[in-house]
Amino acid sequence: MIDATTPRFNTFVFDLDGTLLDTLPDLVVLTNAVLRECGFPERTSAEILSYVGNGVKALMYQAVPQDADEEAVEAAMSRWKELYPQYGYRLTKAYAGIPETVAELKRRGARLGVLSNKFDAGVQDVVGAYLPGLFAVARGESADTPRKPDPTGLLRTIEELGSTPERTAYVGDSTGDIAVSRNAGTYAVAVTWGYHGAERLRAASADLVIDDPRALLDLLG
Repeated sequence: MIDATTPRFNTFVFDLDGTLLDTLPDLVVLTNAVLRECGFPERTSAEILSYVGNGVKALMYQAVPQDADEEAVEAAMSRWKELYPQYGYRLTKAYAGIPETVAELKRRGARLGVLSNKFDAGVQDVVGAYLPGLFAVARGESADTPRKPDPTGLLRTIEELGSTPERTAYVGDSTGDIAVSRNAGTYAVAVTWGYHGAERLRAASADLVIDDPRALLDLLG
């Protein structure tokens, strides 16, 4: 619950998958296309959802059969990235209220960024396609941006935005997002419209759990 005692922030950094955008339908189609090409059995939506959140490499390591060798996993991961432009975000959609809320935060002067465990080129593509012009900084996993919950990427994003951790709320849908927020010294906002349940997020001790994107407007200050 947001009240007079709740801290206010001028900077908001967002997770991507499950927070800003529902990308799961495309991840299911793409991952299963790669598995078929490689001669591996397909996975259910629920299985693929359980693999999401730690980057492409972790996704494919879990999606392929356990007895697959390292070379096969690397080949599947490379093929996943090759096919991403074809399959990557045809079925993706922004969550209800997200485009309007982020646009209003920007209009009111908030500093806005994205930090995701998705590979960086994929982050640039999908943010540009669905939320163009709203974020000053968008980062995905790369050679100089390790996966969350390592705080390096979040701290660099905040620095590029000209802000500080104390003035930043990190918004995400997973326990890993709460962990990176803690590691970077930011305020952890967990959202219930993504891929992880509210009780799990509360158990992970998020600073705030919200059910509606518009609640973020009340944190601006």
